[in-house]
Amino acid sequence: MKLRHYLNLLFLFVISPAFAQESGAEINFETSTIDYGIISNGSDGQRIFSFSNSGNTDLIIQNVQSSCGCTVPKKPDGPIAPGKSSEIIVRYDTNRVGPFRKTITVTTNVLKNPIIALKIKGTVLPKE
Repeated sequence: MKLRHYLNLLFLFVISPAFAQESGAEINFETSTIDYGIISNGSDGQRIFSFSNSGNTDLIIQNVQSSCGCTVPKKPDGPIAPGKSSEIIVRYDTNRVGPFRKTITVTTNVLKNPIIALKIKGTVLPKE
C-alpha cells in the first residue's frame, strides 16, 4: 500500500506539472506593431490588433493599458475559446501633431508569457 501511495505522489508532483505546462491558453497576434504612417490631423485614429487563441483553454484578457492618455485601448468583454479569434481596439488622439510611438500592454492568463507589448507609431500632420 505504501508503494502505491508514493507512486501517486510521484505522479502528482513530477508528471502532472509537465502536462500542465503544455496546456493552457495561447495568444497569437497577426502583428504586434501598427504603423499609422503619415495621417491627417483629426483623422480616424482607430486601429485593430487581431489575435487568436491557439491553446486548449479559454484565453482571458485581464487588462489592456496604454502608455499615455492619448491612446485608448478596448479589450474583449469575455473569454476567447480555443480556436477562436478576437481583437483589441486602439484609438489614438489624432489631434496631437507630430510623430508618436506608444505601447499598449496586454495582460493575459497565458502561462508562458502573460504580458504582451503592442506598439503603435506614426506621424500626425498639422491642421491645414
